[in-house]
Amino acid sequence: MFNKFCFIVLALASIVPIQAQELSLPNNYENGSNLNVIYRNDISAQLYLSTRGLGFTFHQGHHLTSTSRSYYEIDVKGLNHPKQVKLSGEAPTRQRFVYGKLNSVMVIGACVGMQKVLYAKADNKAVEVRYAYSIGPELAIAKPYYIQVEKKADPIKFDDESFSPSVDRVLGRGPFSKGLNELKYYPGINGKFNVSFEYAPYTNLIRAIETGISIDLFPKALPIMARNPAENFILTLRVGFVFGSKWY
Repeated sequence: MFNKFCFIVLALASIVPIQAQELSLPNNYENGSNLNVIYRNDISAQLYLSTRGLGFTFHQGHHLTSTSRSYYEIDVKGLNHPKQVKLSGEAPTRQRFVYGKLNSVMVIGACVGMQKVLYAKADNKAVEVRYAYSIGPELAIAKPYYIQVEKKADPIKFDDESFSPSVDRVLGRGPFSKGLNELKYYPGINGKFNVSFEYAPYTNLIRAIETGISIDLFPKALPIMARNPAENFILTLRVGFVFGSKWY
């Protein structure tokens, strides 16, 4: 999949500073057990599943008051079509492919936002409820999707007019490297609204489940599947796990 490598690299890159920050936290504030302490800064990462694919977010915030904070974040996500279905190829390896897929799409975005507390923790065993909203630019990167067909040495793109499954037996998807020299770029704007449930046992840690809605707008329509219109407006639902730490 086009974006798996990017997810792994960014995840590893963010986990290292998060863990380092947790190790360097001061121990003179009751080790995060005091609810009355306000940490000015925080850093976190989120792995999430949306109705259009998987995503990863790097997030850094700064408290403005005891109940509100500003933040910026970098988001990397895959963007699939809701109608795409993986099938098994005719090769002995039964390599899976998506019939009719035109492009594999990865979206990279950056945004600024605000988060506010709805219900604060009464004690360390309680759950804090927050809501957040953000907006920012993004860039969709589309890589042509290739399939390997019997009796043809080179992988081919799906052609809605000439391709016939009764004649062209699909062996599986083409190699990842095929199509890297044909990338196309689609700038856009992303807006999100999220609700999170913070359950970390210590105030200097971040452990939360976050759910929300995301809207992507692309002035130039983004093609993903054949026999379906290219998309300018994409609405997705998402849920993810957030982990990180806070400091002064």
